Amino acid sequence: MTLGILLQFILYVFMLYRPIRQLADRFNVLQMGIVNSDRVFKLLAQDERIPDEGKAKEWELKGEIRFDSVWFAYEEEQWVLEDVSFHIPAGEMVAFVGATGAGKSTIVNLLTRFYTHQKGTITIDGVDICDIPLSNLRKHIGVVLQDVFLFSDNLINNVTLHDKRFTQAQLDEAAEVVGAQDFIAQLPEGWNQNVRERGAMMSVGQRQLIAFMRAYIVAPEILILDEATSSIDSESEVLIQRATERVTKGRTSLIVAHRLSTIREADRIIVLDAGRVIEQGTHAELLKQEGPYSALNRLQHHDVRQG
Repeated sequence: MTLGILLQFILYVFMLYRPIRQLADRFNVLQMGIVNSDRVFKLLAQDERIPDEGKAKEWELKGEIRFDSVWFAYEEEQWVLEDVSFHIPAGEMVAFVGATGAGKSTIVNLLTRFYTHQKGTITIDGVDICDIPLSNLRKHIGVVLQDVFLFSDNLINNVTLHDKRFTQAQLDEAAEVVGAQDFIAQLPEGWNQNVRERGAMMSVGQRQLIAFMRAYIVAPEILILDEATSSIDSESEVLIQRATERVTKGRTSLIVAHRLSTIREADRIIVLDAGRVIEQGTHAELLKQEGPYSALNRLQHHDVRQG
């Protein structure tokens, strides 16, 4: 074998290696796709887990919420909430705080009936939520989540979700109330600006303002903010805090909080630990009690100073 043939052979081996490696990568992607599609089809094949047998008639909902000795477990006898009781008068803003896994988001999921509690009762305006048809219940509840999903569509449709009932005047009012008018005015096409999927070209704060506009425009009697300010910077936090104050005004509001600085003005703060209510009161009252809330407040202030 001559040197030229050997070099040519080595060159051919290198040329062959690249497509083989690409083929292996594609195979891994294919395997992941098969596994994920199997999960999707299994989910679609499942029966409806939440029975929708409510027969309560539509009424002028005020938004009074009551949990009375509520117990809940995702798996049998492994209680996530234990004997939880609290009362939220209509129009009051209540914040829930506690460590990860304390039960904050579970309370939200039970109120919106994504799960059904095993013991106790949950009522809205004195009506058991299990007696309220799901469609009627959920149309009165607005939710702002930490992770806002935006579609590859213009800003108008991302706010209205293609509901043609809303006018441009209502959109402008929502933008003004939540403080989004400035950033919308800076967009090249304004309200007609195309938003990339998941809002890839927008800041976290801007995406949150869009979520607040979604919630405001439907005018829900009950508003849930689930960790809405946990992943934003300090400048955006000021904007979101103003939006929170304006959107929650006059409606029953439940705030699942990570930063205690955002809930100081709440009418009441409920502290959860391992699925139980261990403290409740205003920010000032809880600080005076020198309990878990006060300790968490000191810890967060220490972290801010260290940062």
